[in-house]
Amino acid sequence: MKSIFSSKTVKDIFIIFFIVLVITTIMWSPHYFRFANFFGLNFSEGFSTIYRNFDGIEYVVIAKTFYNPAAIAQLPQSLPANYYAAHFPGYALAILIFAPLFGFLKSMIFTSLLFTAAAATAFYFLIRDFQLSKHPLFLSLVFLILPARWLVVHSVGSAEPMFIFFTIAAIYFFLKYESLKHYPLLLLSASFGALAQFTRPPGILLFLSLCLYILWKTIKNKQGNIFRNLFKAKLQYFPLVLMPLTLLLIFYWYSIAYQDFFAYFHSGDNIHLTFPPYQVFNQNQFWVGTIWLEDIIYILTLGFLGGLMLFKQKLYPLAFFVFIYLIATTLVAHRDISRYSLPIFPFLLIAFEKVLVSKEFKIVLLIVILAIYLYAQNFLIANTAPIPNPQLFN
Repeated sequence: MKSIFSSKTVKDIFIIFFIVLVITTIMWSPHYFRFANFFGLNFSEGFSTIYRNFDGIEYVVIAKTFYNPAAIAQLPQSLPANYYAAHFPGYALAILIFAPLFGFLKSMIFTSLLFTAAAATAFYFLIRDFQLSKHPLFLSLVFLILPARWLVVHSVGSAEPMFIFFTIAAIYFFLKYESLKHYPLLLLSASFGALAQFTRPPGILLFLSLCLYILWKTIKNKQGNIFRNLFKAKLQYFPLVLMPLTLLLIFYWYSIAYQDFFAYFHSGDNIHLTFPPYQVFNQNQFWVGTIWLEDIIYILTLGFLGGLMLFKQKLYPLAFFVFIYLIATTLVAHRDISRYSLPIFPFLLIAFEKVLVSKEFKIVLLIVILAIYLYAQNFLIANTAPIPNPQLFN
C-alpha cells in the first residue's frame, strides 16, 4: 500500500480540495453577483437562493431545536414539528459545531463543502489503495461533477455529502478488513457505517448490504458445516450491529422529543416508499405528478448494469450495496430519483472506469460540461423553500 504521506498523494489531495473550491466558486458566482441574464437564467434573487435551497434550512431548524416541538414553533417556518423527524441529526449536529465560527447559514454550506472534499478524497483512496484504476485523481475530479444532480446537491446545504463520505469510508475500511483481517479496520468500518446511519435514513441499507454479502460469502464457502460457519461469521462481524443500534438510538431520541418512538414513520409525506415497486411511474403519486420520467429508466439501467459489472469485477461488497440500494429505490415514489440514488454513483464510476478514463469520454465531457452547469443552475434557481428572509435562521 502506498503511504498516505507520499508527495504525490498530498499533491492529489490538495488538487481535490482546490477543485472543490473552484467548482463551488463557479456555481456560487452568478448568485453572488446577481446576474440578470446568463444564458437566459435570472440570478437576481442573489445568494439567498443558495441558502434557501431544499433541504438545508430544515437541518438548521434541527440544529437550533434538537427536534423540540415547542422550539420549532418559535422559528419563522410553517412546517409541523413531526416533519423534521424524517431528517436524521448527523448533518444538523455538524452545522451546530461550526455555527459559533460562521453562523448557522454559512455553517450549513461550509459543512457541505467540507464533506464534499472529504467524500472525493475518500473516493480517491478507495480507488488508489485497491488499485481499481490507474487514474484515481481523474475519477475523483469526475466524481465532483457527475452526476449533474450531485453537483447541485453539494453546492448547497444538504446531508448527502456527509452521508456519501461516511458510506465510502465504511466500505473502504470493510474492504481493508477483508484483505488484512485486522480487527480495528472492521471497527472503523462499523463506526463510519453508524455515522452514515446517524446522517440519513438509508444508512440501514449499507448494513443490510454488508450482511447479505457476508451471508453470500459464507454460503459460497462450502468448507465445513454451513451453520457453524454462519455462527462464526455472526461473531466475527458483530461490530456492524452498531448501524442498527444507531437507528434505534435516533428513534429513542424521537421518543423523548416527540413522545413517539416511531415519529420517523409519522412525519407526513416525507416517507416515499410504496408497494408495488416502480410507483414512480404513476403520475398520480403525490411526489411524481408528471409523465416526463424517461430519465429514471436510464438511471435504473445504468445502476443495475453497473452493479453487474462490479460483480463481474469481483468487487462484491460494492456490488451488493449498489443492488440493495437500487432495489430499495424502485420502491421510492418520488420524481427526484436522481437524488435518491446519489450514494451509489461513486461505485458506478468505478464500474464504468474503463469508459470514463478513455479519450472519447473526455471529449464528450468537454462537450456537455456547459449543459451540466446550466442544468445545475436552473435547478438551483427553482428549488428554493418559501422563506423570504433566510437570515432569520442565522
